[in-house]
Amino acid sequence: MDSATSEKSIIALESWLQTPAGAYVRAWEQRCLDELTADIFGFNAVQIGTPMINALAANRMPHQLLADTRLRPEGAGGEGMRRVDVTFDCSELPFASNSLDLIVLPHVLEFSAEPHQVLREVERVLIPEGQLIVCGFNPASLWGLRQVTGRITRSHYLPEAGEFISMPRIKDWLKLLNMGVSNSHFGCYAPACRTERWLARYAFMDRAGARYWPYFGAVYMVQAIKRVKGMRLIGPAWSKKAAKSPVAVPATNKHKEQGNG
Repeated sequence: MDSATSEKSIIALESWLQTPAGAYVRAWEQRCLDELTADIFGFNAVQIGTPMINALAANRMPHQLLADTRLRPEGAGGEGMRRVDVTFDCSELPFASNSLDLIVLPHVLEFSAEPHQVLREVERVLIPEGQLIVCGFNPASLWGLRQVTGRITRSHYLPEAGEFISMPRIKDWLKLLNMGVSNSHFGCYAPACRTERWLARYAFMDRAGARYWPYFGAVYMVQAIKRVKGMRLIGPAWSKKAAKSPVAVPATNKHKEQGNG
């Protein structure tokens, strides 16, 4: 996928997210992101892409940025689109190494021309123990199956140019970068319906799917932590020296003292 195709795909994704199925996905992802980011602490957090989702809404870091990969006219993008703070190429992040505490990538990797390079850049700019959250469409789902058949019938359900990456594959990529996965979630188990009415009819599948076929949700979320080999967290340096414990008297010496007495 070249950069021009990638940009067209992102535009198609934003249009798709305004459909009933897109609203269904955004609602699940917002709930999950709120839960995951609420207890992540630090100073600097960045969301890259998908301005229709407020990935950092529940996070309390003082410095938060919404970044995107393309310029857009003022007020463009439709309902729910937020103002973007900065635009850049994801394959070359304009941040210093070891400078960010949290990065969220909602549907960035699957519509990127160089997903491996994006992850390498993310690993570079995260501080040790910094965290990454990735959102993606699950190819091993009813929606993934619908997308495969859409290539034959020319009737795609999801944006056509997206190259959807499975969760095991994402985990392998993260492992190669010394990023340890701490949480993973699947959601949106309803079939590939286009109307709000039919999605509502299959609402029961969200409850059943999470229990009986948890790995076949249409959308997944992966949370990972940047690990640095040889690094240890150091506790506070106390100003007062710890009191010395009394030196134990060997048992043989005690017997001698009693004998001399």
